[in-house]
Amino acid sequence: MYLVELYIKIRRAVMVEGRSEREVARHFGIHRKTVKKMCQFAVPPGYRRKSAPVSPKLAAFTGIIDAILDADKQVHVKQRHTAKRILERLRDEHGFTGSYTIVRNYVYQAATRQKEMFIPLAHLPGHAQVDFGEADGYIGGKLVRFHYFCLDLPHSDGCFVKAYPTEDTESFLDGHVAAFVFLGGVPLSILYDNTKIAVAKILGDGKRERTKAFSELQSHYLFEDKFARPAKGNDKGNVEGMVGYSRRHFMVPLPIAADFDALNAKLLDGCIKRQQARLRGQTETIAERMKRDTAALMVLPATAFDACHKLSTRVSSLSLVRYRTNDYSVPTEYGHREVLVKGYVDHVDICLGADIIARHKRSYGREEFIYNPLHYLALLEQKPRALGQAAPLQDRMLPEVFDRLRRMMEERMERRGRKEYIQVLRLLENFSQAQVEHAIKQALHLGAISFDAIKHLILCALERRPAKLDLTLYPYLPRASVKPTEPRSYLSLLQMTQANQQAAKVHYD
Repeated sequence: MYLVELYIKIRRAVMVEGRSEREVARHFGIHRKTVKKMCQFAVPPGYRRKSAPVSPKLAAFTGIIDAILDADKQVHVKQRHTAKRILERLRDEHGFTGSYTIVRNYVYQAATRQKEMFIPLAHLPGHAQVDFGEADGYIGGKLVRFHYFCLDLPHSDGCFVKAYPTEDTESFLDGHVAAFVFLGGVPLSILYDNTKIAVAKILGDGKRERTKAFSELQSHYLFEDKFARPAKGNDKGNVEGMVGYSRRHFMVPLPIAADFDALNAKLLDGCIKRQQARLRGQTETIAERMKRDTAALMVLPATAFDACHKLSTRVSSLSLVRYRTNDYSVPTEYGHREVLVKGYVDHVDICLGADIIARHKRSYGREEFIYNPLHYLALLEQKPRALGQAAPLQDRMLPEVFDRLRRMMEERMERRGRKEYIQVLRLLENFSQAQVEHAIKQALHLGAISFDAIKHLILCALERRPAKLDLTLYPYLPRASVKPTEPRSYLSLLQMTQANQQAAKVHYD
């Protein structure tokens, strides 16, 4: 391409100085037709590619190519025809003899014609879009891949981001609850993709069958739901862009946090700081435009939504309930009962009717057993021989004083000692571990090694009264003195026994 400086010289020579195009071409060493073109344009027009006419060899096969490309719209994007594959089919199935280049050019032009065009949209205040993204980070010292809930307000470009270990029903519901609290209200409508968390089934007329959990969320907050077309991420382009923005700005470099609460504090701080930005094409900051968004929001309900995944199931014979591949314990008295499991982001509640019979920290592992040893102590008291192999007690790290008490009880009372030790463990059902530990230390010091003594010491500590196990507190009581027995004492005892026998015989005679 020739520079503008050359255009100036040639155009002046022809149009000002009146020299012929042939003379100017010879003088500057270029073709005469080039001189003629330069006289038509003040600046270089740039490269303009004309649509190449269809090759005569391909003209009879364009209908076949168009049919293949139309059929490709209905199949998986990774299984669509390439230009090379189309050429192979034309040769094998239709006797085509042309080259790859003319097929490739035609396919390129056809694909360009089929590209979708879009209309710029204006967004009214009070409406939102929701999506999930994923990123890596160091949580608790480990590199993990986490998911994050993202809500975007297209009118103001305000956002809310919160991270979770997984993308599931619990995090989906909890994300909405947290976002609504952050915004101080409920959006008029929310646009989603067709996530299975919200959409159970896409019906033939384009309507959606909602999941039970999503229907409960919508009924509680009364927002209008909208869904993008399948595989059309551009329908919710604002939140798609916000998912990428959050990853690039809030999570680069890889975030480092002690736990998810710490990570979410950082993400929330990033969302708030971003509100001071003034985006391209806007005269107001995000915070200024968010005022119109928040003014249009609906009022929050008086009570927060119970953001949990609910599952009805039955307690097993091992007093376990399965939830998300993991087993959680319940008290053995509820064995074989129908219960309701409520899975939250950070904990799991197991309910019988309106009562919570067990609560555990949520595990995100797989096929794990999460025990509360206290759930099994009542049954263990009935089956004391299982004490040494009871799995719920294997991982319970009790202070060394508990083991010392157990050894002493079993040495002194054997089987009865094992059962008394289990009774001591059952004190943990009503008292703290620190209280029981302190009482055991006192009992060992006083030599009062029994369940009754330890329980007595705990109650006395709570009631702030002296224990009745130390004889120094009762000086008026006589002291017992035990001396070694001498052999002659047995002789006198034997003589007394014989005399009594003789007296009894005379009496009966």
